Amino acid sequence: MKNFKVYIQNHVLYFADQLPKAAHKFEEIDSADFDFLDFYKGLKKRSAKNFVVLGKAPKKIFKSFKKKVTTIKAGGGLVENANGEFLFIFRNKKWDLPKGKIEKGEKLKVTAVREVEEECGVKIESRGKCLCKTYHVYELNGKIILKQTKWFKMHVKGSPKLIPQKEEGITSATWVAPSAVKLKIKNTYPLILDVLEAEKLIGK
Repeated sequence: MKNFKVYIQNHVLYFADQLPKAAHKFEEIDSADFDFLDFYKGLKKRSAKNFVVLGKAPKKIFKSFKKKVTTIKAGGGLVENANGEFLFIFRNKKWDLPKGKIEKGEKLKVTAVREVEEECGVKIESRGKCLCKTYHVYELNGKIILKQTKWFKMHVKGSPKLIPQKEEGITSATWVAPSAVKLKIKNTYPLILDVLEAEKLIGK
């Protein structure tokens, strides 16, 4: 099964060739009838929270959707220290993972490391595999933005002191043991759960 998952406010929109395996119910939308701008404008009036655009070529449909919005690419990291603890930040009253937008001429893997180092005041010792990509939609200056974030696994030496970048709205940065991750995800974003699931820190 091929699918792309996009978070829009409190909703989830899938592009898939069959219904995704999930505990929640979906409102199905035929790809032939789907127009994203119309869908987005009427989203507040819909009672459903989860939607799936079904079609034989979800990648093609997803690319068509991307043409209707402004895409911003970003990179982020799930950072592990020598004690097996993971780096979390507190921003906008929610627990989050460090990430940021790509700069002109920069590669996303470089963006991810730079943003983690800037936002948390640490030195990344090694950058590992890409864990996953996440997508979420928001509005900025009257434009509909799709933020596409590529997440990488990273490591640091020892357990360094964390310095939250307050000018970026980060009020706290902390190391969290795997056993305590479940406490943090009670107050986080759904897409962060996807990153943690990719690393198998939480179950699906």
